[in-house]
Amino acid sequence: MIEINMKNQAVLITGGTKGIGYATACQFAKAGARLYMTYKWGSANNDKIYDDFKKNKFASPTLIEADVSVDEDTDKLLDEISKKEKKVDIFISNVGFAQRTMSLEEYKKKSLFKTLEYSTWPMIEYSRKIKKKFGSYPKYIIGVSSDGPDHFYQGYDFVAASKALLEFFGKYLSVHLFQEGSRVNILRFGTVKTESFQLIFGEEFFKYLKKNGVNEEYILKPEDCARAILCLCSGLMDAVNGQIITADHGFPIRDNIMMRYLSQNKVKKK
Repeated sequence: MIEINMKNQAVLITGGTKGIGYATACQFAKAGARLYMTYKWGSANNDKIYDDFKKNKFASPTLIEADVSVDEDTDKLLDEISKKEKKVDIFISNVGFAQRTMSLEEYKKKSLFKTLEYSTWPMIEYSRKIKKKFGSYPKYIIGVSSDGPDHFYQGYDFVAASKALLEFFGKYLSVHLFQEGSRVNILRFGTVKTESFQLIFGEEFFKYLKKNGVNEEYILKPEDCARAILCLCSGLMDAVNGQIITADHGFPIRDNIMMRYLSQNKVKKK
């Protein structure tokens, strides 16, 4: 209902070429922002992204290959952005690593640390390095979480742990950066039909939901998540800081539908 103007805003989105990250990039581009989107090698179809932006009459984004777990990649990324920008206005920490663990025997310390390295630490490390490179923190820092810390998903153990820690650090980061004029919030999204969710749980889960009367309108789309992120960075909600905010369409799985699904269907290990 309110047109949000993001002109002259430099926006950095990690994992910005797929799923929630890409939908978010499109929302900010529509609002006039300049987009810097990271991706891992082989994970992005750059030509298609450029074509999509052109078709929608958005300003062409800057796509940069950068692994969030590699410090050298982060430094090169910020060096590249500094050639065009004096600061990063908005930082969306979106990258996540889905280490699937189907049993206690599959718990590996190395795998847990790898999950934290991708899904938790980048929000801290990028924020610090942005300040070091540009002399100021982004005005808005958003961490993308899930409802895994509060609800059960088969094989989601390490992801849920990493998102819980992301939420913990989001609260404390907001206190540390409040005097800097930054706003730090974490957005929790429930069931979102993305490529990564389908890789973890399979298309069969969505068929099961439909069979049990859960219609598509109750399941979040990446575009829904993107609008929530844009709203938090619009200036309309600056009184909100250090919060864990949940966005859903009335389907937070509080009746534990995942467990009913698993009890009726054998889930194969992947």
